[in-house]
Amino acid sequence: MIISSAEPHDVAKLLTFREEAAAWLRGLGSDQWSRPYPADKLLATIEAGTVFMLRDGHTTAGTITLTPDAEDGLWTGEELAEPSMFVNKLTVAREYAGQNLGGRMLDWAGDRAHRAGARWLRLDAWTTNDGLQRYYLAQGFTHVRTVREGTAVNGGPRVSGWLAQRAAQPVADHGFTDRTPAPERLRFAA
Repeated sequence: MIISSAEPHDVAKLLTFREEAAAWLRGLGSDQWSRPYPADKLLATIEAGTVFMLRDGHTTAGTITLTPDAEDGLWTGEELAEPSMFVNKLTVAREYAGQNLGGRMLDWAGDRAHRAGARWLRLDAWTTNDGLQRYYLAQGFTHVRTVREGTAVNGGPRVSGWLAQRAAQPVADHGFTDRTPAPERLRFAA
């Protein structure tokens, strides 16, 4: 499988991918991703070079967003002073479930964050999705706190405020062919 940067023409695929994941989550009783994500915001993250696609031939097996920018209102000033990168919108196609692609994409993200000079790989997860939270804990993340105040990026009340982090570290082999450009060094990384 190849991991590469998303391109503007991937917006429609990513929106469909998110809708499919939301439908699956609804079947599990979760309201996660029930609000549509604005296409213009998604396009902006693609153009910023922070969205990555995991492809198996012509099939999108997964996607992950990895950015140096934290969502407003989640992390403290002290935490934001530490070199960190943030995972968003990690999604694996249902036909690839059970192959640890999510864990391997997190390893890839931790390696990329480390190469950028980050100390931490951080994320915010759906506040009411206990299964997702357990998944991240099993992937080596530590729960920092849960934030419920504020507004979500796509409108409405904050729903993704379960904060977790793990050390950004090199990974010998995540198993993907990496066709992404080298990460830019974080502005305050040593």
